[in-house]
Amino acid sequence: MVATAVLGYGTVGSGVVKVIETNHDSILEKTGADLFVKYVLDLRDFPGDPIQERVVHDFDVIINDPEVRIVVETMGGINPAYSFTKRALEAGKCVCTSNKELVANHGTELLETARAHQVSYLFEASCGGGIPIIRPLRTSLGADVIDEITGIVNGTTNYILSKMTEEDLEFDVVLREAQQKGYAERNPEADVEGHDACRKIAILSSLAYGKRVDYTDVYTEGITKITSAEVRYARTLGMSIKLLAYSRKEGDQVTAMVAPYLVPKTDPLSFVNGVFNAIFVHGNMLGDAMFYGQGAGKEATASAVVSDVIEEAQTLGRSVMSGWNPEKQELQPVAETKKQFFVRVAGDVRDRKEVESVFGAVSVVQADLPDEYGFITPVMTEAGYQECAAKLEGRILGMIRIRG
Repeated sequence: MVATAVLGYGTVGSGVVKVIETNHDSILEKTGADLFVKYVLDLRDFPGDPIQERVVHDFDVIINDPEVRIVVETMGGINPAYSFTKRALEAGKCVCTSNKELVANHGTELLETARAHQVSYLFEASCGGGIPIIRPLRTSLGADVIDEITGIVNGTTNYILSKMTEEDLEFDVVLREAQQKGYAERNPEADVEGHDACRKIAILSSLAYGKRVDYTDVYTEGITKITSAEVRYARTLGMSIKLLAYSRKEGDQVTAMVAPYLVPKTDPLSFVNGVFNAIFVHGNMLGDAMFYGQGAGKEATASAVVSDVIEEAQTLGRSVMSGWNPEKQELQPVAETKKQFFVRVAGDVRDRKEVESVFGAVSVVQADLPDEYGFITPVMTEAGYQECAAKLEGRILGMIRIRG
């Protein structure tokens, strides 16, 4: 039997225990991994819960027990998750996690530590919840050169945008509802401002392209400026609004960004609604592939974590993830990237000469909104758009990029 210890008995940690214990026989039969949870580390006690007899409050109990071979970190945040993870790896114990914040900040160092001590550091659940994406990137797609990753990787923002579209509601109204239903945190900033998606695309890009992508270098916008007006224009255009985390490699140059996009109905990502996520990958041999499923939730995320536990149990004594080169990947300035932009502007559509004199030939879009209209620009750089927009200062009401 392979003894594991779970750090944190919250939503994901309790889910991990549930998956291991409920599916023990199935996991053993299918994979040969005979898993059991020996300890759960938490500051709290859980009277009445069968787990209580295995709860410990001192991490040293786990570190000093040679029987524990795998540590599951589901605490979240940086500290003490970072110090506990590093100590476990240095003690020769494998670690797996769902903690995208920790992986984005310290993944390179922790992967190096794991390699140095012949153990594994795995984080399948850090980027897609229950969607298998990291293992396919490093195994199934190992023969391909990956040159693009685009994903809807945050269930909270996708739920909000879907609800705004379906019911013509404003952002603040849907956010409050999402919080009441448990789809959004009390402090939703990490989700709605795009920080969560930013960390995930940095991790995925590091794995796909082989060098460390620093999430602080990724240009990031959230969805807080999206209103029902943008939704109405999107409906008129036959498009959907999605918060996309995106990266592309061309030669030695990598571009990465997170921002709301108008997605045409011909794009499979436009049909990903609610709390579901999807990640699109393009390889030079495979072509296009899309991974779709629940991006969050107790059981879905826990299932992905336990998949890492199984792999670590099957490969004890060696480090199975090559990770990425510690060398930093410099990102191409977003200002140089090209695309079309949808722009809302104040004024009467019959008097659009100023707009055309600034942006050139544009496609006008009307959505029966008073004292405004919209237009789609020609393909232009981000820098070019900003230069033109500055000439219409005071008239522009909003802008969304268009996924080509």
